[in-house]
Amino acid sequence: MNFLAHFHLAWPDEGLLAGGLEGDYYKGPLRGDLPRAIERGVILHRAIDAYTDHHPLIAQLRKDLPQPLRRYAGILIDLSFDHYLSLHWSTFSNIPLADFNDRVYRTLSAHKGYLSDGSRNMLAQMVEYDILGLYLDWETVPAAAARIGQRFKRHNPFHDIDRELSPARATLEYTFLAFYPELQTFSASRQKWLN
Repeated sequence: MNFLAHFHLAWPDEGLLAGGLEGDYYKGPLRGDLPRAIERGVILHRAIDAYTDHHPLIAQLRKDLPQPLRRYAGILIDLSFDHYLSLHWSTFSNIPLADFNDRVYRTLSAHKGYLSDGSRNMLAQMVEYDILGLYLDWETVPAAAARIGQRFKRHNPFHDIDRELSPARATLEYTFLAFYPELQTFSASRQKWLN
């Protein structure tokens, strides 16, 4: 899952939201150097990622993607699922998407003193460009993938990704709609365990 899904699944707990961002940047075992509320969010983030990676619907989706995309399927699925969550937002939330995004930005900004440099840098970009809001547009998916691909040492595997990814859009959307309610149930049960 990418940022929007992690924030939605953590809502409205502020510590879980902050941990939802920090989960992408905090590496290794938790050592008690974060506030407990944010550590809970990192734990939830990792649990959501593990559940997603091992779910049969996601395994099938990986197989259904064109062969050249399978190696990087995790990244492409995460980005695509934020797009489909945005498109189907009213199915999963009674808060308008723009209002939700604003509340997330404010909450994360209030907790940025506890976040790593990587999380703070990403938060600054999110706020400046309204990254969460951009996912309503499909073009954000290949553009974000291309930016991620610039970090690869040999070459950017996502340079012209939309040509290969766009034909899979219907499959991605269908899988998202089947999978996300199951992920919501998992996340809710894991949050009870974390309390």
